[in-house]
Amino acid sequence: MTVHAFLLLAAALFALGLFGALTKRNTVIVLICIELMLNAVNLNLVAFSKFGVNPAITGQIFSLFSITVAAAEAAVGLAILIALYRNKATVQVEDMNEMKG
Repeated sequence: MTVHAFLLLAAALFALGLFGALTKRNTVIVLICIELMLNAVNLNLVAFSKFGVNPAITGQIFSLFSITVAAAEAAVGLAILIALYRNKATVQVEDMNEMKG
């Protein structure tokens, strides 16, 4: 496979994730779409690492850091979602528009 195939797949995954994050109303689905976009970025990093001018492990290291950040984002996002669900009894995005201190 060439780098073009990987980049095309990553672009399709990112576009699908962006479309889902912008159009869906369920908070869980929005979090899943954000994870999909982060995985598309990871695919780009690994593809450039493998097929780059000077192939090195740098892209794979950045990809591992990105996976770590994505795991932390998922944990914090789900914790916030559970807290909001306890207060509002819904996971719909449009119902979570009040910011109280």
